[in-house]
Amino acid sequence: MTGRPGVLFDVDGTLVDTNYLHVLAWARALSDAGEWAPMNAIHRLVGMGGDQLVPRLLGHDSPEASDHRSRRYQELIGEARPFPGAAELLRAVHDRGLAVVLATSSPVDELEVTLKLLGADASVDATTTKDDVEQSKPDPEVFEKALGAGSVDRARALVVGDSIWDIEAARAAGLGCVAVESGGFSQHELAEAGALHVYRDLREILDQLQTGPLAQLLVRA
Repeated sequence: MTGRPGVLFDVDGTLVDTNYLHVLAWARALSDAGEWAPMNAIHRLVGMGGDQLVPRLLGHDSPEASDHRSRRYQELIGEARPFPGAAELLRAVHDRGLAVVLATSSPVDELEVTLKLLGADASVDATTTKDDVEQSKPDPEVFEKALGAGSVDRARALVVGDSIWDIEAARAAGLGCVAVESGGFSQHELAEAGALHVYRDLREILDQLQTGPLAQLLVRA
């Protein structure tokens, strides 16, 4: 075996409560570009990068909307909050010998804000962002790059995410994914997409760390 066991964590909607901020940012950015889409439709695509989200949402690309999204999100990012148990889970996973890699479709400047909110820098071994890939989720590239960034053995890795796009990207990379409902997707949707297990929130993962899917990695650490 090459590499070490590890967990690849999605960020928005998984570790921090930002999915609906992204919805609002995209809605405003679309309006700035003279476009419109209902917020429920935007929410269904949060978790993708703009390269995937905009064409699926509108049926065509809109570079202007993508350009406005960053500015609109910066107006809202001050309202972002970490989910209860997020920092504790990262520390618990790291302290038990697993690599912790954050793998997000957001750009590096937004991840830096998230890291400050989490206050768990010492528990994060590596990160992969939008700036490191050519294709965002559900393309598997972000998780492929995350494996390399954290020197993680693919055969001893799991993804933790909140959307069906995380699950699709993980499966395309040959990785299992456990999911949390905190991003707005239901237990049924996440399970149907192929999640190994669906948790209510991060605290539930933490409470079941010795018995859930992550426990198998701990044994092999």
